[in-house]
Amino acid sequence: MAEMPTWEGFLTPCMAALSDGSTRSRREMNVLVADLVGLSETQRATILSSGQPMYANRIGWALSFLARVGALSRPSRGNYRLTGAGRQVLARFPDGVTESEIKGLGADPESAIHPYVPSADPEVVGPLIDKPTDKLDPTEQIEQGVARVHEAVAKELLERLRGKEPAFFEQAVVDLLVAMGYGGTGGVAAATQLVSDGGIDGIIDQDVLGLNKVYVQAKRYAEGNSVGRPELQGFVGALIGKADRGVFITTSSFSNGATEYADRNTSTRLILIDGARLTDLMIRFGVGVQVKDTFHVVEIDEDFFE
Repeated sequence: MAEMPTWEGFLTPCMAALSDGSTRSRREMNVLVADLVGLSETQRATILSSGQPMYANRIGWALSFLARVGALSRPSRGNYRLTGAGRQVLARFPDGVTESEIKGLGADPESAIHPYVPSADPEVVGPLIDKPTDKLDPTEQIEQGVARVHEAVAKELLERLRGKEPAFFEQAVVDLLVAMGYGGTGGVAAATQLVSDGGIDGIIDQDVLGLNKVYVQAKRYAEGNSVGRPELQGFVGALIGKADRGVFITTSSFSNGATEYADRNTSTRLILIDGARLTDLMIRFGVGVQVKDTFHVVEIDEDFFE
């Protein structure tokens, strides 16, 4: 299969997987439906930012929608069974069906499909998608929206960092590494002096005695002005006699020669962080950004109703 089905593309396979009259759990359905549509290992391994496999998330929305309109029943928590109405839909649309087609059946007085009434519970009801052209399920829409916001914030972060003085940027990268957990209990982190820093812009002690140190170099470069191999060689030279590892951070990118040098260098382990990764880490660990809005996605508390 060239492309993973949308959540609508899983509607008919979900009903087909239950056409033998069995009652199956959500976990069983994930496996059966994935096999039925022929998902590749790569497609099964695609993970959303929430940590859930994308295909399982889409199957979940398909199951919820089908249960809401009466095509599936749920004899017990997390288990599904095909209803008579579901068999009618499957017989009418054996090669695939869309949300709008099923919702249309609900308007027919002769149909066993329930009228579609949107709700806010993603476990019990179907996706809140009004446009037939909307192919992402609600979870994916939320994640895509957040990703777009982060992309815009990342771009502005780079512009702000490039517009500040070098000392500010050097301290910012030290703050980031501390936020990421470097520095340890009782450790010390500081940017070095601008004069005679020997190519080292920050030093982080991982322990109280300073026996384990992380050395940092930060280059505040404009877009398109990549860090080359000579800069990395200079950094490695500054580390001689001090450490066998270092972190090189820039607001731009690294040339091919620089990355090859970092990969092949055996005397010093170099971690390279370019502008894209830098802003991703700053957003992830809350450095230079703050939470503007928080959205809560709810689901039915099954224990409350037992």
